[in-house]
Amino acid sequence: MQLPRIPGLPDLFRRSWVPKDIDSIVTVGHEDDPAAAGMTQEGVDRIWRAAIAAYRTGLYPALQICVRREGVVVLDRAIGHASGNGPDDSRDTEKVLATPDTPFLTYSASKGITAAVIHMLIDRGELGLHDRISTYIPEYGCLGKESITIGQVLSHRAAVQQIPEGISPDHWHDREFIVDALCRIKPAGKPGTYQAYHALTGGLILGEVVHRVTGNDIRTVLAKEILEPLDFHWTNYGVAPESTDQVARNYVTGLPLLPPITHLAQRALGASYRDVTELGNDPRFLTAIVPSGNLVSTANELSRFYEILRRGGEMDGVRMMSPETLRQALVEQGKFQPDFTLGVNFRFGFGFMQGGKRVSLFGPDTVRAFGHLGFINIAGWADPQRALSAAVMTSGKPFLQYDTTRFFALILAIRNASPKVDPGDILF
Repeated sequence: MQLPRIPGLPDLFRRSWVPKDIDSIVTVGHEDDPAAAGMTQEGVDRIWRAAIAAYRTGLYPALQICVRREGVVVLDRAIGHASGNGPDDSRDTEKVLATPDTPFLTYSASKGITAAVIHMLIDRGELGLHDRISTYIPEYGCLGKESITIGQVLSHRAAVQQIPEGISPDHWHDREFIVDALCRIKPAGKPGTYQAYHALTGGLILGEVVHRVTGNDIRTVLAKEILEPLDFHWTNYGVAPESTDQVARNYVTGLPLLPPITHLAQRALGASYRDVTELGNDPRFLTAIVPSGNLVSTANELSRFYEILRRGGEMDGVRMMSPETLRQALVEQGKFQPDFTLGVNFRFGFGFMQGGKRVSLFGPDTVRAFGHLGFINIAGWADPQRALSAAVMTSGKPFLQYDTTRFFALILAIRNASPKVDPGDILF
């Protein structure tokens, strides 16, 4: 339940206004009968109630959700406003309703798609998981980075988690500047010996590897190989300049951050929490190619992308990778080690966050689940044991504080409503 506001005083919790008539701000896409997916209407209703509970906190001006089971879309809805209802907007600000077609910036959920592109090229023999980065970017092999491999970058074990110095919004379209900045980084430790989340560097390095190997930027490779054959509209790095105003606006919500949380955010992101949120609204960033953080998608399309992987890497005649390559991508790296950037452990394969037996981002008993979070409050994932592929988008960016548990409660509700399939029916 949303905490009360005190008339005449600023809202210290930085929330959007929640109308009494929730149905007036809900839009619904195409949804099939849950029975066709082996689910119950009651289970789907529980998921939706969890989504409404998250929205009612006021922390998420817009929330979008899509759930597929056995490839069947059982839930595809949006609630709230794509713009105009942030904590600093007045009641008179023009409000644009969010719909299932509204694209969202996915922040670090981009990394899961980038990993998929890399494994696609590995599957084709154009890259090797244990190849050195310097094999493809010779100038990168300096200052102790000579031995860093593609697999170490994917698994956040390359010891180059530092944010490159000097990068500003004006540089996002300057490929030469970014490569030079990456080359100037000196590893913070011995590559391969520990996990430290690479918030920005990993995706930039991998994007440049793709460019060197294929002769095309990673945006073009993703579009030509996957998105266009499968008729995706969004789900690529950035958008065309004329489309920036269609992307849902990002808002800082929730309680102000205080030390030591501010220091943790600065260390992980290289900027303040507010600055990173606002960067997601900057047209210079929204039109660039940032494989670690500027993929733009909808919940429907992101869940559909994970549906390809849930099926073992192939859908509708388009093969992204073989099941064998996907299994290799999901081999866990660095069991039970703390993450020296985030301060908490996230289980990683080669590019994907992974589920777990007891505790995980995707709920308990999700050892086969994999996907990626984006700026804490966005998620896309697949759970082969439950024939599940899903995504949740939000435009609010609260840190881990009061009522952000509602976001993870929503993910848990999706897991709980999706029964396990017979082991013989798991596709890879």
